[in-house]
Amino acid sequence: MNTHISIIGSGFSALAASCYLARDGYNVTIFEKNKTIGGRARQLKKEGFTFDIGPTWYWMPDVFERFFADFNKTPEDYYTLEKLNPAYSVYFGKEDYITIEDTLEKICIAFEHEEPGSSKKLMAFIENAQNNYDVAIKDLVYRPGVSPFELVTPVTIKKIGQFFSTIKKDVRKEFKNDRLAMILEFPVLFLGAKPDNTPSFYSFMNYADFGIGTFHPKKGMYQVVLAMETLAKSLGVNILTENPIDKIIVNNGKATSLIANGVEHKSDIILSGADYHHTETLLDAQYVQYSKNYWEKKTFAPSSLLFYVGFDKKLKNVNHHTLFFDVDFDVHAKAIYDDPKWPDNPLFYASFPSITDESSAPDGKEAGIFLIPLAPGLEDSTALRSKYFDKIIDRFENLTSQNVKNNIIFKESFCVNDFINDYNSYKGNAYGMANTLLQTAFLRPKLKSKKVNNLYFTGQLTVPGPGVPPSLISGKLVAELIKKHHSN
Repeated sequence: MNTHISIIGSGFSALAASCYLARDGYNVTIFEKNKTIGGRARQLKKEGFTFDIGPTWYWMPDVFERFFADFNKTPEDYYTLEKLNPAYSVYFGKEDYITIEDTLEKICIAFEHEEPGSSKKLMAFIENAQNNYDVAIKDLVYRPGVSPFELVTPVTIKKIGQFFSTIKKDVRKEFKNDRLAMILEFPVLFLGAKPDNTPSFYSFMNYADFGIGTFHPKKGMYQVVLAMETLAKSLGVNILTENPIDKIIVNNGKATSLIANGVEHKSDIILSGADYHHTETLLDAQYVQYSKNYWEKKTFAPSSLLFYVGFDKKLKNVNHHTLFFDVDFDVHAKAIYDDPKWPDNPLFYASFPSITDESSAPDGKEAGIFLIPLAPGLEDSTALRSKYFDKIIDRFENLTSQNVKNNIIFKESFCVNDFINDYNSYKGNAYGMANTLLQTAFLRPKLKSKKVNNLYFTGQLTVPGPGVPPSLISGKLVAELIKKHHSN
C-alpha cells in the first residue's frame, strides 16, 4: 500500500514538496485553509484589475528552471517570462532617481555617472557575488540544515571570513556614495534582515540582481502557482481548499492523523508548509520543540502594509518596480528591528505591473501595488492604514511630479492582522525568519521534528530561508529527507 502523506498549506514550498513526493510514488493530499491555493502568493481581481497579493519580484530564474527540470519540464511549458528593462528605478528625491537597467554593462555606466571610478569596484564586487552565487545556489542551499558540517566544504573554508563580516561593511568599504551603497544593500532585504546584520556571503543576492536580472511572468507571479498546481495534479496530488487544520494527532510519539474541519484524516506522514510556530500550536504541549521564548528571541523578517490601487489613468515617471529611498534608511530599519514601531517617514516600494503586462489593468488604466516594510507584531487598524496611505501617496506625487489622488478608482489594503488571519503568520511577519548569521542553515528550525516521528516542516521559517526560490528549494529538501527516512 502506498505511504500516505498529508501536507498542510499550499504555498510554494508545500506545492514543491508535493510534486517531488508524488513523483516518487507517495500518495499526497494537500489541505489548504483558504479558498485558493498559493499561500502568500495569491491574487486579487477587482474591476478588471489583477494584482499579485504577495511576491511581485521574479529573481533567480535558474532555481525555477531547476525545479521544473526535475520533472522534465521547463517554466516555458507553463508561463511566459519577460526580462524587465529597466529592472527597477530608485528615487532619492524629487525627480531624482537612478535607473537599474537589464545588463551589468548598462548598470556600470549608471554607477560611473553617479561616482567616477565606481564601475571598476562594482565589477569586482559582482565577480565575488557571482562566485558566492555559484557556491550557494548551486550547492549549499540544497543541503537539509541537519548538521553544521554541511557548510564545511573546500570552497567555503576559503570564504569563512565572509560569514563574519556583513554586507553593509563590505559595501561601505568600497562605495562612498551613499546612493550607490543603498542600491547594493537593497537586495538583502529580501532575506529579511538589515544589511548590517547579514553575512557578507549573502552578496550572492547582488549577483541575482545585477548579474541575472529581474523578470516578470506574463499575467503575474500567480502563474507560477498555477503551473505548480498543474504539475502537482498531473502527478496525482489531491488538493483540498477551505480545509483549515484543527489538530495534529500523535500516538506513541508518532504523527498518525490530522483533523481538518472536524474530520479526521489518517496519515502515515504529516508535512507542514504552514507557519512553523502555528503548526506547533496544533500539537499537544509535550510535542512542541520550540518554546514561546525561542520564537520571541528570533529575528523575524518584516511584516508589510500593502495597498492594491486601481488608477483611472496611466502613470508617468515610474517603472514596473520603483523604490522610494528618499528618507533615512537607518531610521526606518531601527523602527523595524531595534525599536519596533510605526516609522515616521517610511521607505516604500511600488510596483506597476500594467506597465509591462496589459492583463493587469483595463486599457488606459494602471494597477499599483505599494508596500511599506513594518516590524511584525505592530498594532494594525483601519485608521493607521489610511494615515500611512496618505503619507506615501503625498510623497509619491511630489517625487514623481504628478497628481494621482483624484485618479484612484479603489484601494484595498493588507497588513499585520491579515497576515495573521489568512496565513497564521507569527506576529504577522511577511517573509518568515531573517537570514542572520545565527539564523543560517543548521541554526534554523529543523525540517524534521525532534519530538514527533513522521512529522516534517518546510517553508520560510526553516531552511534555506525567506523568498520564493528558497521556498522551492525547501520543498525539495524536505521531500528528500522524507524519502531518506521512509521508503515507499
